[in-house]
Amino acid sequence: MTRNDQDQQPALVPPVDVIEDGDGITLYADLAGVPKERLDVHMDGEVLVIEGEMGLETPREMEATHVEVGLPRYRRVFALSRELDPNRMSAELTQGVLKVRIQKAQQARPRKIEISG
Repeated sequence: MTRNDQDQQPALVPPVDVIEDGDGITLYADLAGVPKERLDVHMDGEVLVIEGEMGLETPREMEATHVEVGLPRYRRVFALSRELDPNRMSAELTQGVLKVRIQKAQQARPRKIEISG
């Protein structure tokens, strides 16, 4: 399946918290049931894409009688500010929460100006 085919498939939109500080932003995305092996975080130009497939599978001899989450995929897309440096980002997945840290570009960071005289 190509990336364009994946883009067209229905997916859940995970809730995300975005926190900004002087050095950059941190995104926290709730991706319950997504193992690291089925998680894809990538940049496409100035766009951050988060995609993941849940790893919860029903054993063959069992049948679900009630399903509240019918879509096995998560997908969320963010347009990033040019103040952020996509080459200075990190991601980690802990207990179903994805943390993505993106540093601000050096020229966009606050700095103290010395006053002479």
